[in-house]
Formats: sequence, structure tokens, C-alpha cells
Amino acid sequence: MRKLIFGFVILLGFSACSESDPEELTNNKIEYQLFQSSDFNYSGTLEIVEMVNGGLEFNIKLVGAAGNEATSFPTHLHFGNYEQPEAVIAAVLQPVNSATLSSKTVLSELSDGTKLDFEKMKTFDGHVKIHLAADGPEYQVILASGNVGMNQTNAEGFDRSKIAVCGNSF
Repeated sequence: MRKLIFGFVILLGFSACSESDPEELTNNKIEYQLFQSSDFNYSGTLEIVEMVNGGLEFNIKLVGAAGNEATSFPTHLHFGNYEQPEAVIAAVLQPVNSATLSSKTVLSELSDGTKLDFEKMKTFDGHVKIHLAADGPEYQVILASGNVGMNQTNAEGFDRSKIAVCGNSF
């Protein structure tokens, strides 16, 4: 049952994603830090840009060892902070490509049907996790993570030993 739900989450995430043109973006941006969250040396940033239509563009850029084009790292926006056990997935974001160490996702609605706009993003209770793999034991390996919205964490406040196991359901 969990695999069926996880498959649905992935399908929902890909259906919410598309490319955007620069003319579709406003000048409103928020940037969050993504911190190294395992023995793998990856960190980076999540930049959220407001779109003219009210949606949001999530741009992730990691710093670390690049891989090959065929490998990607599953990425999720979760409800709650990174310490929350079994944190529900709010949105499946485009996987981070291991060759470019980047991803771009256009998002306007969360898994619970909530519309997410730029102002709501500032007070959103959530976090982002980038996984090593989509399933199996490597799914539990978090390459990089960080709180977003009202939970924003700086480097001094981040403690990777407190990262909780991810939930795969809504």
C-alpha cells in the first residue's frame, strides 16, 4: 500500500511541474540554505521565485560531487520541520540531476489541496529533503535538507543528527 501511495505522490509531483519563461517570473525571491545531512558532502540552496500567475518556481542548486546524467536524487517538500518524524510530503519536487546538481519545479498547490503563493510561502511550516535514492535503504539517506518558511534555520541552528525519517504519504 505504501508503494502505491508513494507512486501516486510521484505522479502528482510530476504533473505539477513544468518549465517557466523568465517573463513569467516577478522579482520576488526567497532563498533558503540546504545543509549537508549525511556523510555525503552535499549542501546548497533553494531559491523560490514568485510567478506572475501566482505560482512558485522552486530552484535547487547543490554543491558537491557531480555524477552522471542518468542518476537523480528524489526531492520533497514536507510539512513541518526536519525534526518531525514521518513528516508528510507536501509536494514532490523535480529530482535533482546528479550531473548538473540542480532542479526546477513549478508549484502552486500542495498535496492537501492548499494553494501555495509567495506570501503563504513565507509562513509555510515545512522543510525540503533531498534523498540519495527513491526507495530501499538508500531512501533513508538524506543528502541535503533545510527548513523553509517560518522554520528557516541558519547554519548554527541546523543539527543533522535531529533529521527525522521521511513519511511517504499525504
